[in-house]
Amino acid sequence: MRLLSCLLFVALVGKAAAGQIQVAVAANFAQPLRDVVRQYQTNYPDTRISLTVASTGKLAAQIRQGAPYDVFLAADSRRPRELAEEDIGLADTVRAYARGVLVLWSPQPDLDLTADSLRHGQIHPLAMANPRTAPYGLAARYVLDELNLPGSVVLVQAENVGQSYHFAHSGAAAAAFVAYSQVREQDGALWQIPQEQYPAIIQSAIQLSDNPDVSRFYQFLFSESAENIITSHGYRVPDAD
Repeated sequence: MRLLSCLLFVALVGKAAAGQIQVAVAANFAQPLRDVVRQYQTNYPDTRISLTVASTGKLAAQIRQGAPYDVFLAADSRRPRELAEEDIGLADTVRAYARGVLVLWSPQPDLDLTADSLRHGQIHPLAMANPRTAPYGLAARYVLDELNLPGSVVLVQAENVGQSYHFAHSGAAAAAFVAYSQVREQDGALWQIPQEQYPAIIQSAIQLSDNPDVSRFYQFLFSESAENIITSHGYRVPDAD
């Protein structure tokens, strides 16, 4: 009887675990992914999907240290590729899911956000994500280097684009470099930076665990239904470029 009870317990635990998916997602893509998950769960309501949101570099470091994520959606293509090269995750699942758009945004609608206003030091403090760990921060760094800002301009470094947005929204910065998806429906001033001024932000994913429930969800991320949600948030689909 005790053996039967133990086997039943293991079976129940295994069934519950099979319906749980842990997803690590770059901060810029958190809200689009929540909408994708919501759509997915209309068809698979018993699947529980938990999101961990942070910068791409921080999440990649956690994965290398053994964090139990099933799927990783990065804000670049480098980190998923590097993980695959290190035999972490399923190498043949590395795939681009979105192309990001960098913008400079301020909640102040009358602020003149242009290359000239930045070049002349008229807009500061400026918030940007850490370029060492956040791909949108790296893209912003390219833009700032090209503009050659005067030394009087104060830069506020955020951990990720979510925090960069918060700095501008709270007034801690006059404007912030963020993903277009974060502010596409926000009031304020916006400069959509020409894409030739920074390296293409190709966002890729990798499936980390070999599990049927995870595979089904991962495949859904590249479905037409998911792509419609992704483009509605201001991203481009890489294959469409």
